[in-house]
Amino acid sequence: MSETGNSKIKLIISWVLSIAPCLLFFMSAFFKFAQPEGFAEGLKHMGWEPSTMKALGVVEILSTLIYLFPKTSILGAILLTGYMGGAIATHVRVGDPFLMQIGIGVVLWLALWLREERLGKLIPLVAGK
Repeated sequence: MSETGNSKIKLIISWVLSIAPCLLFFMSAFFKFAQPEGFAEGLKHMGWEPSTMKALGVVEILSTLIYLFPKTSILGAILLTGYMGGAIATHVRVGDPFLMQIGIGVVLWLALWLREERLGKLIPLVAGK
């Protein structure tokens, strides 16, 4: 396959990997605003109050949008990494599993590394690059 063909496949994979966690962030933000039945009980277990969720939902949506725009994607990845750090800390504090939160962060950065040439130069994952 030609270099152009490989680049196109790499770009498609990177966007699929980028959009998948973003859908999770948007769904999570939706629940923070909608607060369906049983939501408050889950928050209580985590030590959060329902009144704080809308502000976190705004942060989640804005950070995700910043990540999706190519010119601001690195800033968005940094913001979402911080957001996921808070989620990991919350899960660790209450003794819940947190591998999914780590995985989401890894996928965010892998996708960005695939679609952003500047990151490939800063973080060479292959020797000699």
